[in-house]
Amino acid sequence: MKRASGILMPVASLPSGYGIGCFSKEAYAFVDFLAEAGQSYWQVLPMGPTGYGDSPYQSFSTFAGNPYFVDLEELIQNGWLKKSEAGRTDWGEDPEKTDYAKIYKNRFRLLKKAYQRSGIAKEPEYQAFVKENAFWLEDYALFMALKDANKGKSYLEWEEGLRLHKKTALKKCLSDPKLVQTVECYCFIQFMFLRQWNTLKKYANERGISIIGDIPIYVASDSADTWAHPELFQLDTKGYPVAVAGCPPDYFAVTGQLWGNPLYRWEYHKESGYAWWMQRLEYCFRLYDIVRIDHFRGFDEYYSIPYGNPTAEFGKWLKGPGYDLFAVMKKRLGKKEIIAEDLGFLTPGVKRLVKKTGYPGMKVLEFAFDSNEENDYLPHNYDKNCVVYTGTHDNDTTKGWFEQLNRKDQVCAKEYLGIKSGKQIVWALIRLAMASVADTVIIPMQDYLELGAEARINIPSTLGNNWNWRMKAGVCTPALAARIRKMTVLFGRAGK
Repeated sequence: MKRASGILMPVASLPSGYGIGCFSKEAYAFVDFLAEAGQSYWQVLPMGPTGYGDSPYQSFSTFAGNPYFVDLEELIQNGWLKKSEAGRTDWGEDPEKTDYAKIYKNRFRLLKKAYQRSGIAKEPEYQAFVKENAFWLEDYALFMALKDANKGKSYLEWEEGLRLHKKTALKKCLSDPKLVQTVECYCFIQFMFLRQWNTLKKYANERGISIIGDIPIYVASDSADTWAHPELFQLDTKGYPVAVAGCPPDYFAVTGQLWGNPLYRWEYHKESGYAWWMQRLEYCFRLYDIVRIDHFRGFDEYYSIPYGNPTAEFGKWLKGPGYDLFAVMKKRLGKKEIIAEDLGFLTPGVKRLVKKTGYPGMKVLEFAFDSNEENDYLPHNYDKNCVVYTGTHDNDTTKGWFEQLNRKDQVCAKEYLGIKSGKQIVWALIRLAMASVADTVIIPMQDYLELGAEARINIPSTLGNNWNWRMKAGVCTPALAARIRKMTVLFGRAGK
């Protein structure tokens, strides 16, 4: 990656008139803002359909797109929706927070109306999309239709024939015209998602903005991937997990993090030449220019927690596929740009893996100021091949983080940054990142806006108040773009 910089901004956090950020005119305006600010990258969070806890890291499919991101304005322009139908819908009271309950209730109702009025099934472009994406689309659309028919229940609670993906049971349910129509509706939504995203991405690329995507290493337990391809995962003969993913206890979580994702049968993946992984990564590089892989450590070693355990305290580390998967990828897909999320406690093994792949790892400045001069996150310890962040989606904003630091670490940070007041912390930390030798700098949008803890995206291992921050309309001003560009130019990171 070249010496450059970008902004981390979830699509869902963009302003819009319909309750959640999407591929609307506000997304195009944000691309224009990035270009005006001299940026080269727009980093997004995973864009799959959100499931448990509204988390983009717990998606109903690793291939499908989030239906909430489909711009309703295009559906209105096409005559498939009435302006009044979308305008009078209750999207929630606070324009700076996403009300997922109302989005879920109302978005699909409108998308279904648009599908029924579109008549799109006969269009060659739509038919080509369905054919090209059949390898994931058929399973996903049927999975979601069956989930609707089962009132949203996890597929593990469906009747046995459907739960175990038996052909006879699937054939029988597809004799129901109502279910078939629901399947087709989900295909229509994915068609609109991909068409709108490709148009937005093309617009960004033409303005010198590359898209950094983000994929979780694991898929969700309740997902089309697990349901349709049980052979890929550590499941028993009845379809239930044998063990699940997570992280052991540490300073941040005394009982560890119990993610609950099914673990891979790495022996099977190796025997198949990592076919599913190649398919997954190849598809990702159709959506994004660069891919950040979450929890990169899991390729070296993964933490296995016995299924049914209430916490992550009693798991064990087991060997992952290591470099073998990436050797196959480089041979099959060629040279691709990947960012390895290598945060947390790093063993010598994962350090060797990241180095061998050649992928840049991540540095987070909020981890740097603990009065430890050997801290790897302090910029004087960097090499060029890394991506430095002030914080990520899992961290507090810089302002919120500093306010929660103990006094000793606050003093350490101010001394390192050469500032006297904590009020200077946000732009001082941004400047530190920009001035570093790191090839790439990514700053969360909340930091450029100098927002506090109220704008935090996610607090790991908690539920109820995550993923709902939205940017206030009108804050991406020409003055802010000019301020960002000035610093970007000063430190030799400006895009075109």
